[in-house]
Amino acid sequence: MFLNVLSPSKGSKTKKKRIGRGIGSGFGKTGGRGHKGQKARSGGKISRGFEGGQMPLHRRIPKFGFTSKKSLLREEIRTSDLNKINGNDITLKSIKNAKIIKKNTKHIKIILSGEKLEKIVNIHGINLTKGARKYIESSGGKVQE
Repeated sequence: MFLNVLSPSKGSKTKKKRIGRGIGSGFGKTGGRGHKGQKARSGGKISRGFEGGQMPLHRRIPKFGFTSKKSLLREEIRTSDLNKINGNDITLKSIKNAKIIKKNTKHIKIILSGEKLEKIVNIHGINLTKGARKYIESSGGKVQE
């Protein structure tokens, strides 16, 4: 290798685009702006979010929050809430009777939280988190789906 053989890698050195410097440059006359139109004019800036007169997206979408229809029918209860229920068999109906959840709730999930369970419980047709399942089974309860 010699100094006279060294050269920069291909594409690393690019020439500056010289706008409005004659027809031979490729950017003469209109200077790369095309013909007429707002973007061709001096000072012709288009504001962010402008969609050519169409109602912009940030004005089309609603400004208030979103409530999922599913969330109106789902609830979470704690393992400590199971102490409030009479009897050892726990179903969706028995939880509604104890007034822990709303009447229109259709799906519930038991999460591991709160104080210790004071009784052995048998759960029928209710979803649980991994931690809640492990806790209930370790305290002698059963989970049936």
